[in-house]
Amino acid sequence: MKRTFAVCVSLLALAAPAAAQTPVAVVEEVQGKVTGAEFMDYVTPKTVIKLGDGGSVVISYMNSCRRETISGIGTVIVGTEESNVHLADVKAETTKCDSRQTHATTKATSEVAATVLRSVKKGKDADIQADLTLYGTSPLFEVKGKGTLVIDRLDVKGERQQVEINGKQLRGRFYDFAGTNRTLTPGGVYAATFASQRIVFRVDPEAKPGPTPIVGRLIRIQ
Repeated sequence: MKRTFAVCVSLLALAAPAAAQTPVAVVEEVQGKVTGAEFMDYVTPKTVIKLGDGGSVVISYMNSCRRETISGIGTVIVGTEESNVHLADVKAETTKCDSRQTHATTKATSEVAATVLRSVKKGKDADIQADLTLYGTSPLFEVKGKGTLVIDRLDVKGERQQVEINGKQLRGRFYDFAGTNRTLTPGGVYAATFASQRIVFRVDPEAKPGPTPIVGRLIRIQ
C-alpha cells in the first residue's frame, strides 16, 4: 500500500510541472478536421495536434514570432519556438510581435495611474512604461467576466473608447477591434482597463489596421 502511494506521489510530482507550463503559442486559425486544438487556444510545448483530411491550422509562437500555416493529413507537436511536423505541409513566416506577450501582466489601476502622473509631471511621454507593444492598430482583447472595457490614450488627452463586455463575445472572452471597425492610433500609448486591472501598451508607429496576425495585436487582461 505504501509503495502504491509513493508511486502515485511521484507521478503527481512529474505531472505538476507540465500542468504549470506557460503557453508558448496561440492557435490563430483552424479549418477542416483538426483534433487537439481550437481557434484561440493557447498551447504549451509537447501539445499534439492531429490534422485529418482537409484540415489546416495556423500557429503563432509568442517568443520567436514564427507563424506557421500547417495543412494536410499529419501530426503537429508544439515546440518552444517552432513546431515539429510529421507528414503535413508547413509554410512559415516571421511576423512582428512582442516576446513580452507571454509574461505581460496587468496591474492595479492605482499603480498605473501613479506611473502616468509622474511621467506627465516630467513632461515626457517616453517615461510611460508600457507592458508590451502592439503591431496592429486593431487589438484583440481577452477579458474574463462582464463589465466595461475602457481604452484611454495616455500621450494625448481626450481619446477614449469604451466597450461593453457581456459574455457574448468570441468564446465568451475575446473582443476583436478588427471585426467592429474600431482602431487605435499608430505610435500612441494606451491603457486598457477592465474591472480593477489595467495594462499599458504602445502601438507601433507602422502598425496597420484590420485582421493582422493575432500574436502581434493580442492583449490579455487577466
